[in-house]
Amino acid sequence: MQETDPEKPRTFYQDMITTYFIYLSFSTPATMAQEINVSDYNLKEIERYVWEMKQTGEMRVPGRIYGDNQIIDGLIEDVKKGKDWNALRQIRNVACLPGIQKASLAMSDVHPGYGFCIGGIGAFDMQEGVISVAGVGFDCNCGVRTLKTQLTLKDILDKKRQLADALFSKVPAGLGVNGEIRMHPPEVDEVLRRGARYAVEKGYGYDKDLEYIEERGMITGADPKKVSDKAKKRQFRQVGTLGSGNHYLEVQYVDEILDGAAAKAYGLYKDQIIVSIHCGSRALGHQIGTDYLQVLDAASKKYNIPIMERELVCAPIDSEEGRNYLSAVNCGINAAFANRQVISHLTRKAFSSVFGMPEEEIETFYEIGHNTAKVERHAVDGKQKDLLVLRKGATRAFGPGRDEVPAKYAQIGQPVLVGGTMGTSSYILHGTEKGMRDTFGSAIHGAGRLMSRAGAINDFKADDLVRDLSKKGIIVMGHSRKGLAEEAPGAYKDVDEVVDVMHVTDIARKVVKVRPLICIKG
Repeated sequence: MQETDPEKPRTFYQDMITTYFIYLSFSTPATMAQEINVSDYNLKEIERYVWEMKQTGEMRVPGRIYGDNQIIDGLIEDVKKGKDWNALRQIRNVACLPGIQKASLAMSDVHPGYGFCIGGIGAFDMQEGVISVAGVGFDCNCGVRTLKTQLTLKDILDKKRQLADALFSKVPAGLGVNGEIRMHPPEVDEVLRRGARYAVEKGYGYDKDLEYIEERGMITGADPKKVSDKAKKRQFRQVGTLGSGNHYLEVQYVDEILDGAAAKAYGLYKDQIIVSIHCGSRALGHQIGTDYLQVLDAASKKYNIPIMERELVCAPIDSEEGRNYLSAVNCGINAAFANRQVISHLTRKAFSSVFGMPEEEIETFYEIGHNTAKVERHAVDGKQKDLLVLRKGATRAFGPGRDEVPAKYAQIGQPVLVGGTMGTSSYILHGTEKGMRDTFGSAIHGAGRLMSRAGAINDFKADDLVRDLSKKGIIVMGHSRKGLAEEAPGAYKDVDEVVDVMHVTDIARKVVKVRPLICIKG
């Protein structure tokens, strides 16, 4: 196949076709999943909103799912309908992977994904465990940065349309879109090594931003040599671009204070204007996943790893293939940090042009990823040990006192940024000690899809969506009518319900509820 011109990046659909054919090329692994009935999952509610899937057959640990009756009923219904991709099967299959610790976990935004369910978490012993593309996803470090301003709702209402136009103009978004920043190969390598720190040194933001980014904007262990030239070429002009799909830039206001002490510690107050940026490592991350599918497929056979689904091809963490993939993932993580750093810079410029405010007044509140593989220290059977934690559509949610949490937030715990939809609310939560014990310091990342993209396109129309949201005071500007329909609020679960499960189970607790004013989509 002829190399893609970096000026004209391959589309998401071209990527998916390529990935699909790679998937079909896999030979049958050592063990494959059999057809199973709902009763085979042995679900039991062990505490309110916490369901355990009994350890049976080849499962090395039980499954554990966080959900109310409606969420669990939805998972069971997928099985009854005979869907090939269903989250219960995926949770069970992940529980069969070598070296997995405690449980195969799924948060309340759970829905089927590629191998791992979205909202899935697996923590693995560093010597006996494995690493899988399915546990990270194809958009390394897709995540959210939230900026906070000194503006309030009343300050912004008269200039809302002007601000929406400025953001839509200044922040590149859409399928395969290029940004204004063009890099040479050595500069791409620096982005992969140094993430947001490199962007800041180039003038895109401030040193103080780094304190409030997960890993302080740069994860160690990233070796650009482990990333293909093809992946790097796809990054040449995509730093500082929003992308498409469920990615967005949203201007929001704090609607409700749900924990006064935590909100005060976080510097959040009623009617405050904040901005949330949701995007990831763009085409580079997708290419990393595509490249390493083949590598890990070969590794599964080489090391005779029993896997329950082709999508779960993996390698031992402590193998050449495993180390190389983890290093490549770290490169993708850093690329996403740099991307959101540059978009934050462009966002500041848009606000400054409309309100005449100094750009420095728009501060980074926090930034977290939700498609990651990270080496972290956690308690297992009463002992502290290093684990590789794979979070697939799940957010790190560390509790109070962890060194990884910014000092300003340490007494409360790490902020947890939960995206809703362009027509509903979003939330900021905080991590807890119980979450550290029960979910390896992990929580939900969003509302979670209720409907497939194809189903959403059939049920919703972009013009109707924009008109209806406008009546609610929400300006929606998108680069793709199809993309807007795919992301209609009705295609997602009720974010209030999903967040309530995390709050009631004390995995992550509510701090503030925010509502959208402006949403920019790819």
